[in-house]
Parts: sequence; C-alpha cells; structure tokens
Amino acid sequence: MSRHILSFPIDGQRFNYRVAAVIIVDGHVLICDENDDGFSMLPGGRVEMGEASHLSLLREIDEEVGLPGTLGDLMMTSESFYRRFNQDFHELGFFYRVALPDDARPNGQSPWRVTYDEGSEHRFHWVALDGDGMERLNLKPDWLREVLRRLPDQLTHVVYDERDDG
Repeated sequence: MSRHILSFPIDGQRFNYRVAAVIIVDGHVLICDENDDGFSMLPGGRVEMGEASHLSLLREIDEEVGLPGTLGDLMMTSESFYRRFNQDFHELGFFYRVALPDDARPNGQSPWRVTYDEGSEHRFHWVALDGDGMERLNLKPDWLREVLRRLPDQLTHVVYDERDDG
C-alpha cells in the first residue's frame, strides 16, 4: 500500500498536517533539529492519508526517536501560517502529551540522542523550560516557547500568522 503524506502544494502554497509530541521530564522538554534546515521543533511529523493523528504521532516517535512512546492527552491544536523557503505554508497541528520509557531522561548530554530517518539526521536535545535554552534555538512555530512554559490545563487552539513578519 502506498503512503501519501498530507503535505502538498496548492497554487504556489503548501498545506501541511503535522503532529507533535510534548515530552517534558524534570523541567526539560525534548526538542529535535535536523541536519538540513536550521530549525528546531517538537518531535513528530506529518500525518499520512487515512491515518489517525494519534497513531501518526506514535509512528513518528518510533521512526524518529527510536523509542516507544506512550500517548497522553491531546493538549493543543493549531493553525499556523508562515513562509519558509520562498513558499507560504498553511499548517494544521495536533500536539499530544507523550511519555518515553523511564530511562529516557535529561542527562546533560547534547545531543541526547541522534537517529537517522528517511535520509535525515535527527538530533534530540533536552532543553530546560526555564532559562534561555529555548531562546538559543530556532524553535518553530514561534508561539511554542511561551506555551511550553505555561502549559494549558485544557485543550487549547492556537491560530498564528507570521507571514507579515518578514
């Protein structure tokens, strides 16, 4: 059966449907960067056609982090509008709490873990929620830093448009 990732061009723009894991341990959040784009993000990826968002996220965690994830609650949804690589993006995001095995914790090592998937190197870092660690990253989407520092206690929907910023 062929895979169809829900990321496609439409009239010079791109639609993305992305899932992401909010993994917080000992006051640190797990952040990923890849070797080819200069951005940092929460672990996750794009949903495939016919795939439920929670199953997509568990698949992505297994493929990218290389560890089994335990899915928690859906925390946030988002609609983000941004420009990257000379293309306007319209992205829908689903953010779930995820737990990794108990021995997957911050240990002062950076990167904490390096994996390879689909030709990309994925570097995972535990970043302290307090201090300036997140400011030193090119963390996307831009609104994520503040939300991670004061996690919502109920399902939250974020609409963010950064296309006019640059």
